[in-house]
Amino acid sequence: MNPSVDALRATFGTAIGRALESCGDTIVYVGRDALRDVMAWLRDTPEHTYDYLVDVTAVEYRDRERPLEVVYGLRSLARRADLRVKVELEPQGDLTVDSVVPLWRGADWLEREVYDMFGITFRGHPDLRRILMWETYAEGFPLRKDFPLRGRFSRAEQVRQALAAHPEAHYSMEELSIAEAYEELPADMKERLRRGERGTVPEPE
Repeated sequence: MNPSVDALRATFGTAIGRALESCGDTIVYVGRDALRDVMAWLRDTPEHTYDYLVDVTAVEYRDRERPLEVVYGLRSLARRADLRVKVELEPQGDLTVDSVVPLWRGADWLEREVYDMFGITFRGHPDLRRILMWETYAEGFPLRKDFPLRGRFSRAEQVRQALAAHPEAHYSMEELSIAEAYEELPADMKERLRRGERGTVPEPE
């Protein structure tokens, strides 16, 4: 077992739940109210120093008392050690956890994706809005177990809503300029990008 688990229990007591080894990874469950303090401790304590946030995601299981989990992948670069931290939530309860963006700036878009796909709110996030679906998307959260395979609305209604959306009301000028730059590309380059081909982009004349 990763020695960080015993150190966490000694420091935070009952806020640290069960721990287990799975496929070579150490997983430790943390109480939601203690999450920010635990993550700051893991990052800043010299003997542990999990200075790299690998990922923030979520997963929903069936037939569990608390089937929704927020999952954090941490790595100590100097020690070459990994730790997975999980927080359990009840799908019908409060789906709010503290943002870790103040600790790892790279959590910004990761938390937005979890918010977008699972409906989990990150308290203290600097810009919590949808990142994959448009801001006015009204069908719910696509990666939740209760989300229909083909969506809640008909294809015609989905198209109607997409066409009625006004992206300039929800996206920054920088984000919109990326879309505008794509439209100005030559047709052959657009086709290569559509097929996923890589290549060098010519310098502007």
